[in-house]
Amino acid sequence: MRIGYFLSSEEYTPAELLEQAKLAQDAGFKGLWISDHYHPWNDEQGQSSFVWSLIGALSQVVTIPVTTAVTCPIMRIHPAVVAQAAASSAVLHDGRFVLGVGTGEALNEHILGDRWPFADERLEMLEESVEVMRELWQGGFVNHHGKHYTVDQAQVYTLPPTPPKVYVSAFGPKAIEVAARIGDGYISTSPDGELLRKWRDLGGGDKPAQGGFKGCYASSEDEGVRIAHRLWANAGVPGELSQVLPSPKHFEQASQLVTPDMIRKSMPCGPDPAGHREQLKAYEEAGFDEVYVAGIGPNYRELIDLYRREFL
Repeated sequence: MRIGYFLSSEEYTPAELLEQAKLAQDAGFKGLWISDHYHPWNDEQGQSSFVWSLIGALSQVVTIPVTTAVTCPIMRIHPAVVAQAAASSAVLHDGRFVLGVGTGEALNEHILGDRWPFADERLEMLEESVEVMRELWQGGFVNHHGKHYTVDQAQVYTLPPTPPKVYVSAFGPKAIEVAARIGDGYISTSPDGELLRKWRDLGGGDKPAQGGFKGCYASSEDEGVRIAHRLWANAGVPGELSQVLPSPKHFEQASQLVTPDMIRKSMPCGPDPAGHREQLKAYEEAGFDEVYVAGIGPNYRELIDLYRREFL
């Protein structure tokens, strides 16, 4: 199983993200995830840079693969524009760029005032958006008049030799069916072996499966829990709330239900590598091919060094 590093655009400045990417590559991480958000989950995180600018900058400082985890190509940015951005990214990264996609969250996608669709409709939109992007990556002028999207005489001129791979994020039964049908790979933030097997059985086969989790390095477990709870209590918000809450303020309100002990049980905190080893083992036993760890808080250098010593 390959181990990669997750760049959290919601928490770190662009300069810090580039520093983390270089440190991760030097330490031996085999790839990068980078989040695509318009807003952070809460104001404590405090950042949210434009992912396509960062992906361009990353091409100048690392040579390991980069995957968006994940881009939502259904509302905030039209899939024809995402197709152009992904094609340019694949050129800059010499084919080592992967477009990870999902149905998104209202937090990021409602900003233009569009109605936030129901989950089934979002899956339908995602499937059509991937169809549009793949058609544009074939070259030539494209006219598309679908249920959700129109493309009028559009052509992407800057294309990589091979179209970008599209990995699809999925957490429920219906989403798994779509991901297996349209994806070149699978993305999840849960080591759910049953869902992964279903994805493979429905058509995913032996295509790559990527997973990811968060960890907070600190001088003690209690200090790590304190930092993680302050910055990422939203990670404990249950059910579909993460898809429907519209603003960081709403996530801050919902996160009041998340206790420090819930954070302690959900992610490795502190200096001990044992919690990270447990998470990595869970993904490996579930059948994932790659797993990406995100650092929380100011001690990301120490977290990267921990992985260099213990796991890479």
